[in-house]
Amino acid sequence: MTLRLLYPSLLIIMIWALPQDAMSQKYSNEFLTIGVGARAHGMGTAVTASQQDVYAPAWNPAGLAGLSPDAGLEIGAMHAEWFGGVGNYDYLGFTLPLSGKNQRIGFSLIRFGIDNIPNTLSLYEADGTINFDNVTEFSAADYAFLGTYARAYPKANGTLRLGGNVKVVHRTIGEFANSWGFGLDLGAQLEKKNWTFALLGRDITSTFNFWSFSFTESEKETLQITDNLVPINSLESTSPTFVLAAARKFSVTDNINLTAELDLIATTDGKRNTLLSADPVSVDPAFGLEADYGEFIYVRAGVSQLQRIEDFDMQERLNSRPSIGLGLKVGQLNVDYAYTDLGEDDGRSTYSHIVSLKLGLKPGGER
Repeated sequence: MTLRLLYPSLLIIMIWALPQDAMSQKYSNEFLTIGVGARAHGMGTAVTASQQDVYAPAWNPAGLAGLSPDAGLEIGAMHAEWFGGVGNYDYLGFTLPLSGKNQRIGFSLIRFGIDNIPNTLSLYEADGTINFDNVTEFSAADYAFLGTYARAYPKANGTLRLGGNVKVVHRTIGEFANSWGFGLDLGAQLEKKNWTFALLGRDITSTFNFWSFSFTESEKETLQITDNLVPINSLESTSPTFVLAAARKFSVTDNINLTAELDLIATTDGKRNTLLSADPVSVDPAFGLEADYGEFIYVRAGVSQLQRIEDFDMQERLNSRPSIGLGLKVGQLNVDYAYTDLGEDDGRSTYSHIVSLKLGLKPGGER
C-alpha cells in the first residue's frame, strides 16, 4: 500500500500527538535536538564543546565566538533526508563580527518538514462510498529562527566564551493547525590549553508553543466518528535540557591532529529510555572523534542515543546510533558529509545521508 492510500491518514496521527492541555510535553520541539551540520552528525552529535563556526548556535551559541577575530562573514547550509526521504531537514545560517573585538552575531533558519501527506478526512462521501478524488495533500513543517550573540574573553591562562540564542519556533500542519513558540538558550565554553569544557542550557526558561486549530464542521465530525479528540487551542511547553561537555585535542604528528569529545545530555521532562534513566532527569551520553590531516581532510566517527532494548526473547541489549563522516577544506570552503543511523533495528533501512557546506568571506575580499 502506498503512502498516498494510507488510511487513517497521517493527519489523524499528528492530531492525536498534539497537546491537549498546558502541561509540559515530553519530546516537545524535538526537531531542534536533531541538530545541524554534517560535522556534528559525523561525530555522533558530541560537539557542544568543539563546534566553533556558523553551525554553533544549534549546539552551543558560545561556540560562535570561537571563530577567529579576523574572520568575516561565514555562511552555512545543510540538507538531510530522514526516514528514507520522507522527511527533509534543512538549515541556512550566517554569522558576522561586530565592531567590538571578540563579538559575533548569527542568524539561523531550520526547517524539518514532511511534504505530500494525504488528507483523507474527506475520503468518504455522505452515502459511505469512497471517492479518492477528495484526497488532497498538505505539508507538516517545523521552523526555528535563531538570533545569536556570542563574546569571547581571552585571558593569559585560557579563553572564556559566552553566548545565547533567542529563538522563535513556528510549526504548521497544513491549514489545520499552527503554533508559535518562544525560547532562550545560554551556553559557555572554557578553553584551557588543549582542553575545552562546555555547559549548555537549552530552553532554560521553557519554550512555550501556542497552538491554534481550524477545522470545518465536517472535519470535526470525521474526527469524532474515528474516536479522535477534536483539539482545542492549547499551550505546549518544552522543558529545559542541560549539556555538560569536555573536548581534548591531541597532536599525533606535525600534520595529524585528533579531537575527542564526550557530552552528557540531561533532559528534565521525565523518565526516558536512556543509558542513565530517572524521573524527572535522564542522562544520555554522546561520544565523538575527529582526525584531520593538515586541517585539510577530516575523518569522523561517533556514537549516541544509547538505549536498552528487549528483543522477542526478552533479552536486553544495548542499542546505539553510530555515525561516520568525512570533511574537506579547500581555501575558505568546507564540504562535510555524514552517514548516520537513527537507531532503529527492525529490518528497515534507517540510515541517512547528510551534506553541509560552509563558506568564509574575509573582509576586503581576502580568502
